[in-house]
Amino acid sequence: MADASSQSIDIAANAQTVMAVIRDLAAYPEWAQAVKDVEILETGPDGHPRRARFRLDQAVIKDEYELVYEWAPDDLSVTWHLVSSQIQKAQDGSYVLRPHGDRTTVTYTLTAEPSIPMIGLLKRKIEKVIMDTALRELKRRAEAQSQP
Repeated sequence: MADASSQSIDIAANAQTVMAVIRDLAAYPEWAQAVKDVEILETGPDGHPRRARFRLDQAVIKDEYELVYEWAPDDLSVTWHLVSSQIQKAQDGSYVLRPHGDRTTVTYTLTAEPSIPMIGLLKRKIEKVIMDTALRELKRRAEAQSQP
């Protein structure tokens, strides 16, 4: 597996609000532009999504893939792993939340391995665009959710 890429963003919302947005996978098509559909395939005993299928359509990147999630008991992190995909051999990711009162720093870490060979520089550029977009859209959604 390739090296992980990581980025952080500060969000003007408490950690509970941010994690609620992250956990609501079924709502991703409402705010994550590239995500066209999400199907929750399995939930854990805590009611959190355990396995989900995503349909992604962003310009030249189209994929249907399944992820398995592990939610931390303290509600401050989540990790996921790829189960199947049309264009990826592997994907591991995480969101880690660091609360600061009514603000939260979110760190997104992603390691993805495409099915086709790709130059490392191009792969890192694509990961950066994916993370930039995901964090910006998460910030927008969580801050809107935290408004009275």
